[in-house]
Amino acid sequence: MECTDRQPYDIIRDILTVIEELNTLKDVDAILDRVLGEARGMTNADAGSIFLVEGENLRFSYVHNDTLFRGADASKHLYTNFAVPINEKSIVGYAAMTGESLVIDDAYALTGAEPYTFNKKFDEDTGYRTHSMLTIPLKTFQDKIVGVMQLINARDCNNVYRPFNKDDIQYAPLFANSASVTIERGIMTREIMLRMMKMAEMRDPKETGPHVQRVGAYSAEIYQRWAKKKGLPEDVIRRNKDVLRLAAMLHDVGKVGISDTILKKPGRFEPHEAAIMKWHAVYGAALFANTTSELDKVCSAIALGHHERWDGKGYPGRLPANLGEARELCLESISGEDIPIEARITALADVYDALISTRVYKDAWPEEQVVEEIMNGRGTQFDPDVVDVFAEIQDVLRAIRAKFQG
Repeated sequence: MECTDRQPYDIIRDILTVIEELNTLKDVDAILDRVLGEARGMTNADAGSIFLVEGENLRFSYVHNDTLFRGADASKHLYTNFAVPINEKSIVGYAAMTGESLVIDDAYALTGAEPYTFNKKFDEDTGYRTHSMLTIPLKTFQDKIVGVMQLINARDCNNVYRPFNKDDIQYAPLFANSASVTIERGIMTREIMLRMMKMAEMRDPKETGPHVQRVGAYSAEIYQRWAKKKGLPEDVIRRNKDVLRLAAMLHDVGKVGISDTILKKPGRFEPHEAAIMKWHAVYGAALFANTTSELDKVCSAIALGHHERWDGKGYPGRLPANLGEARELCLESISGEDIPIEARITALADVYDALISTRVYKDAWPEEQVVEEIMNGRGTQFDPDVVDVFAEIQDVLRAIRAKFQG
């Protein structure tokens, strides 16, 4: 704020504009990314993180750090998995407990008289130096706390670290409280998706919550790297990644239309059973047919196409425009770039997770064997460009597996 002479009216107008734009986002991770980015921009903060309330704890949920994490290297840090109790011992816990913002000019200059302490472990592990901190409880208009945002190391116009100033302290919490409603909506959207998959899990024990969260996260991160390599604009990447993560989680939702005698069969399918099982792709697509929502369109494309193959030997093939009229599969093969990119990415993510995870009918494959299998499918089962991106982000995929275990 010190770098430009902005009037309160302009600041409030900008906050309202961002809040309106936030309402177009659906997935909670996309919302957290935008909220944290805007708050850091308002205060010119070098870093920041967001914790979300989970029972009696705060779950680490998002992070930015311009000094340590840049570009694609930041992705694996988004899946760091830890929580802190909501109590007075930690800075974020104290802010959540009291509902009050905390302003600290220098984290290393705390006197020890404070009820909370600064945890130096992150700085010690990374070599980072935390100076100023602005810790803000994320409160809805009903005073419900959904999380805590922590902004770190405000900078002046010359990028020299400084304490957070009076404008930061006044306007960042105003923005955070306004954004909290959108964050709460994003959390509810994610929970609705997981409940939908819980219904599928009741039918098919293989479709667990951790599995669909992993497939959604794998797909989102593969897409982001793929899109950057293709030179897509950042706003397009953010928007598409937002939708893709949610849609990929619902890739197998069509299994609700398959008989229990097939879904719950412990051994291999007979040919006629396998043929029936393939219809889950059509049933899933039909759930989202005849809509104008971008999310529904992508859900339909992924549900229908996540078992297609780059070489055209997948299923269900090209079907009538009216899915209700489909009577048989593979009416006309579909291959290559005719398969929507969202489905091509989810296809790889789904196979990867199936191979590297323990299932009731198989043990988990070693990581090296799984990667080799995926690489062997380059240009036949999978899009070559998607496979290349997959190979580049193994550290990110490992972080996702570690976060969404089960």
